[in-house]
Amino acid sequence: MASSPLIATSLPQNQLTTATATARFRLPPPEKLAVLIDNSRSVDEVLQIHAAITRHNLLLHPRYPVLNLKLHRAYASHGKIRHSLALFHQTIDPDLFLFTAAINTASINGLKDQAFLLYVQLLSSEIVPNEFTFSSILKSCSTKSGKLIHTHVLKFGLGLDPYVATGLVDIYAKGGDVVSAQKVFDRMPERSLVSSTAMITCYSKQGNVEAARALFDRMCERDIVSWNVMIDGYSQHGFPSNALILFQKLLAEGKPKPDEITVVAALSACSQIGALETGRWIHVFVNSSRIRLNVKVCTALIDMYSKCGSLEEAVLVFNDTPRKDIVAWNAMITGYAMHGYSQDALRLFDEMQGITGLQPTDITFIGTLQACAHAGLVNEGIQIFESMGQEYGIKSKIEHYGCLVSLLGRAGQLKRAYEIIKNMNMEADSVLWSSVLGSCKLHGEFMLSKEIAEYLIGQNISNSGIYVLLSNIYASVGDYEGVAKVRNLMKEKGIVKEPGISTIEIENKVHEFRAGDREHLKSKEIYTMLRKISERIKSHGYVPNTNTVFQDLEETEKEQSLQVHSERLAIAYGLISTKSGSPLKIFKNLRVCSDCHTVTKLISKITGRKIVMRDRNRYHHFTDGSCSCGDFW
Repeated sequence: MASSPLIATSLPQNQLTTATATARFRLPPPEKLAVLIDNSRSVDEVLQIHAAITRHNLLLHPRYPVLNLKLHRAYASHGKIRHSLALFHQTIDPDLFLFTAAINTASINGLKDQAFLLYVQLLSSEIVPNEFTFSSILKSCSTKSGKLIHTHVLKFGLGLDPYVATGLVDIYAKGGDVVSAQKVFDRMPERSLVSSTAMITCYSKQGNVEAARALFDRMCERDIVSWNVMIDGYSQHGFPSNALILFQKLLAEGKPKPDEITVVAALSACSQIGALETGRWIHVFVNSSRIRLNVKVCTALIDMYSKCGSLEEAVLVFNDTPRKDIVAWNAMITGYAMHGYSQDALRLFDEMQGITGLQPTDITFIGTLQACAHAGLVNEGIQIFESMGQEYGIKSKIEHYGCLVSLLGRAGQLKRAYEIIKNMNMEADSVLWSSVLGSCKLHGEFMLSKEIAEYLIGQNISNSGIYVLLSNIYASVGDYEGVAKVRNLMKEKGIVKEPGISTIEIENKVHEFRAGDREHLKSKEIYTMLRKISERIKSHGYVPNTNTVFQDLEETEKEQSLQVHSERLAIAYGLISTKSGSPLKIFKNLRVCSDCHTVTKLISKITGRKIVMRDRNRYHHFTDGSCSCGDFW
C-alpha cells in the first residue's frame, strides 16, 4: 500500500524509512503532528493526518489529548462540523479544553441545542467550566437561558471576567434587557471595545440614542462595528440627520474605513429625509472604494433613489444588481408603487415569479396592493389580496388589510371597506381607521365618519391623526362647536397634533419648513417669491379652495393661511435657489392638501419645472400642469 502523500511530502527524508514494498514510515512525534494539523490547508490533509494518527492509536492515548483538540478545531475551521463533533463524541473522557472547543463549535454554527447538551454533559462529568467555556455557551443563549447561565457564572466566581461579562452584556442587549445589561456593564473592571459596542447596541435598540451617543463619545477606541451601530441607531430611530453627520465625521477621521453595513445605514438615513444629492455622493463613494456593490448595497440604493424621488436611477441600479434576491425585487416593486407606476409594479411582480422562480413574501404583497390602491385598481387588488392565502399560503397582516381598505375607500366603496374592518380576524389599528376616516372626508360621508371617529375616541385611541380628522370633518360641515369639543379633548389627554413639515435639499443641505415659517435666513426672498407665485397662478384661473382650511376664520384669512403652507414655502425656496428649468424635489411628512396639490400643478405649468413631491401616501410627479396621480391620492 502506498504511503500517505501528506506525510511523505511534509517531513524531512531522514524521518522516513522504507522497510518493505508497503513503504512503511515512522510517524512524527505528537508535537510535529500538532503543527501539521494547525498548518493544514484543506480538509483532505486533515483526513490524511487523522487516518495516520488513528492507525497508531494515538487518539485514545491519554498522553496526547492535544491531538484530539487540534483535529477538532481543524475540522471545524474547514466547515466539517459533523466530523468535528463526531470526533468529540468518540473521545474517552474529554478534558475541559475539548469540551469548551466542542461547545464553541456548536454555538457558532447555530447548533444551540447541541451546545447546551454538551454543557450539561460537562457539568455532569464534574469538570469545572472556565471563562472560555462560559464565553462559548453564552453564544447560544437567549435572554432567558442567559439568565440561568449567569447564575452559574456567579457561582464559579467569573462574573468580573471581561470575556464572560461581555458575553452577558451582548445577550441582555440583544434581548432588550437594558437594566440587566447596564448592571453587568457597570460592574466590569475593564470595559472592552466589544462590551462597549454591545451596550451601545442595547441603548440603540431601545431608542435611547442619547445614552448610546454619550457612551460612544467616551470610548477610547472605536472600530467600524461601533460606528455602524451608532449610525444605524440614529437612522432607525428617527434621527436621520444625526446619522449622516456621524457618517461624515467617520469619513473625516479617515479610520476605520466604512464598510457595506455603514453605507446601507447612511443610505437609509438619506431615504428618510429625501437627501438625494447625499445619496448620490454615497453611490459614487461606494464605486470608488473597496466596498462591494453586492445585493444588499444595491437594494439600499434602490430604496434610497425611490424614496428620494429619482425612480429612473432606482431602475438603473436594479437592472445592474447582481443575483437579485426577493428583497431587491420587493424594493423595486414598492418603488414603482409609491411613484404611481402601478402597471410596472404589477409587471415586475409577474416577471419575478416567471423569470427567477422566486416566491413572493408578505412584503411583496404590500407593494403590489399599494400599487393597486394608488391607481384605483379595485378588481386587481381584491384578486391579489385573495391569492395571498389561496395560492401562496401567506397569512394576511394588518398592513395588507390597510392597503385593501385604502383601495376601497379611495374608490368610494366605504361601506365595503368598513365591513372588511369589522370582519377582520384581528383588531384594527389607528392607521387603518385613519385610512377609512380620510376616505370618508374625501367623499363627504359625514355621518359614517362621525360614527367611526367618536367610537374610536371612546376607545381611548391616542393617535393624533384620528382627532385631527374628526376635527376637520366637523369643520367641513361648519360645526365649529364640534371642532372645539375635539380640541379640548385633545388638550385634556395631552395629545399634540403632528406639525406639517416640508423639506427640500439644495447643494447637499436639507432645508426644513413649517406652515408660516419665517426662521429661514432667506425668509424675505421666499415670501417675495410666494407673492409672485400667487399673482401668476391667479392669472391662470386659480381660485383658493378655502374648504381645506378647517379653522373658524374669515375668507381672506383662510386664503392667507393657504399661501404659507409648508410645501409652498419649500417650493418658493427651491425656485429662488436653483437654475431655471431644473426639477424640484419636495418631501412632506403629512398628506398634501387638495389646494396645495392644485397650486403645485399650476406652478409646474407656469415655471416649466418638473416638481416631485413625496407626501405621507405617495409620490406626485407634477409636469406641465398635471400630476402623475391623476388627482387620485
